[in-house]
Amino acid sequence: MRKLLQGMLMIVFTAGLFLTGCSAVRKEAEPAPDGREKIQVVTTIFPPFDFARQIGGEYVEVTQLLKPGMEAHSYEPSPADIIRITKSDLFLYAGGESDVWVEEVLDGNDAQVTACSLLDWVDPLEEETVEGMQVTGHHHEHEEGEKDGVHLEEEEYDEHVWTSPVNAKLLVENIRDRLISIDPERAEIYEENAAAYLEELDALDEDYRDMIGSAERKELVFGDRFPFLYLVRTYGLEYYAAFPGCSGETEPSAATIAFLTDKVREDGIPIVFHLELSNGRVADAIAEAAGAETAMLHSCHTLTAEESERGETYLSLMRQNLAALERALND
Repeated sequence: MRKLLQGMLMIVFTAGLFLTGCSAVRKEAEPAPDGREKIQVVTTIFPPFDFARQIGGEYVEVTQLLKPGMEAHSYEPSPADIIRITKSDLFLYAGGESDVWVEEVLDGNDAQVTACSLLDWVDPLEEETVEGMQVTGHHHEHEEGEKDGVHLEEEEYDEHVWTSPVNAKLLVENIRDRLISIDPERAEIYEENAAAYLEELDALDEDYRDMIGSAERKELVFGDRFPFLYLVRTYGLEYYAAFPGCSGETEPSAATIAFLTDKVREDGIPIVFHLELSNGRVADAIAEAAGAETAMLHSCHTLTAEESERGETYLSLMRQNLAALERALND
């Protein structure tokens, strides 16, 4: 990956002068309603993209690098993506192991872009394994080192911080503050837009607390990866899953399937969940064997093409999740 990025950065440096005005990299933007240029924001994934456009409105142009339907954990930036980043005013990225390339991109040029990691704005949780979970062949390799003769392994944090509405509020507040720092003349606009959006996030948080607080059970089962650690920690839920949140595995062992099937059957779990871009086969197999149903819980990492066309937002997806969780915890 390092050699690939170094080569790409050389290409960007060489080609940058020719691509600066190219519409494939950055179109000539329409001015904002006040006649001034729009602030350019680039994000890797959907949640900060949606938050930035809610806060900035017509005064911010937001570009998401991860295209609809693209798997986030296998994304690698193209030369055009790197140019978009370096020419932006604000660059927002998750900051987990999926974004190890970001530091090299930022260090490899003289751009003055304000770059922010979402992980830096919350209390990060270490990615964990729970009973029955398959961990062989984890997607990411831990960074290792040695200090004073002692072997050290760097903690790997779960990067899906936005799955908790409480964290989403922190992200919105920080994006608001960065936009105000970059563009103080529009501070009042950003403050008003953020305040209205934070009210909606407060309502979302309250609805999750009300539903889960009165639910018949507090246990979830996933026949898939589990990128909802922040969600379950916020609302006091328990979970069992086939893989950790950033796992690249797609085929769990027979022991993992047997464990999850027994858990669904013995605890009367009505729904086995899968993720939005998953083929759902593992969840289907567990549900069929245990006499349960399946449903999708959306990680909000990115949208499918159909979801993008429908105009789905973080709030709409999280309310769909709320309805799915209500069924799983009460049926």
